[in-house]
Amino acid sequence: MCGLNNCELTEKSCSVLATVLSSKTILKELNLNNSRLLNSGVKEICEGLKNPVCELKILKLSNCDLNDESCSALASVLSSDSSSLKDLDLSNNNLQDPGVELLSDGLKENCKLEKLCLSDCSVTEEGSKALASALRSNPSHLIELDLTGNDPGQSGVKELSDLLQDPSCKLKTLRFLSPAADEACQFVTGIVGKKPLLLRKLNLSEQKLGDKQMDQIAALLQDKHCKLNTLMLNNNCITEEGCVALTSAFNSNPQNLIELDLSGNKLRNTGIEKICPLLENAQCRLEKLKLSDCCITEEGYKTLTSSLKSNSHLTELDLRGNHPGQSGVEGLIDLQRGWML
Repeated sequence: MCGLNNCELTEKSCSVLATVLSSKTILKELNLNNSRLLNSGVKEICEGLKNPVCELKILKLSNCDLNDESCSALASVLSSDSSSLKDLDLSNNNLQDPGVELLSDGLKENCKLEKLCLSDCSVTEEGSKALASALRSNPSHLIELDLTGNDPGQSGVKELSDLLQDPSCKLKTLRFLSPAADEACQFVTGIVGKKPLLLRKLNLSEQKLGDKQMDQIAALLQDKHCKLNTLMLNNNCITEEGCVALTSAFNSNPQNLIELDLSGNKLRNTGIEKICPLLENAQCRLEKLKLSDCCITEEGYKTLTSSLKSNSHLTELDLRGNHPGQSGVEGLIDLQRGWML
């Protein structure tokens, strides 16, 4: 292994490195992270990598001021019969979709690469689709793909996720979520048997999840890739603590949620107080809220009706099985009259 990361190398050092790579050496790993190599430097390194005597297997080029120009040279290495490269890290470079599309061409033929890290490379939907297409068109050796910190969009997520189901695809690890959201996604997938990021409606009713699991659910809901419209959490032993996590998640990603079912949980008045900031969020598009049998009394009703005065989207509110008292009923009637005006 040769570790030259954080050594303030520039593109001028790369001609020397290319000479080393073109020589008969036992060098298997080269770490050049956090160097200012630029595209010109990487092109020189690639000439060394294509030499038949080069046996380098791991190349780390994270945060090296690279863009799509570097990707053309790297793609030629990946598709070269003589290349031994198995692990390539290009994270934290501004490759964008054009760069990833060029790299995808290198993955189509003769490529022996097993691990590719493209985290925080400004990749969007088009780049993600190009990767999925490349890995599907030709049986690939790639087993790990890291796209964390990018935005593949809903269609990009779907194409990449579908790729995992392709019998000819060897990809075993695909990352495009934060670690917490990825863990939550795996947890929810284990319950429903489907990837929640691809769902518009998620039914987790009667699972007895409790407050601790709400932290995991919240991590998933906070992720920008999550586009759920309907979330059903009735009869899950959720209390005030779980409401805090859920409200925080929805407030950071409020525009997609249309229907929320929390019925059959012991939220009580304190739990309702925690949910109300969501209803007061100007970006909240919630249309249906189900809170039946949640141990809500008069005080909770007052808090709820006060918050709902600022919510113009809600069309259905289920509060059956609670204890509103006279003032609670009157408050709801006044609220309904206000909506009708």
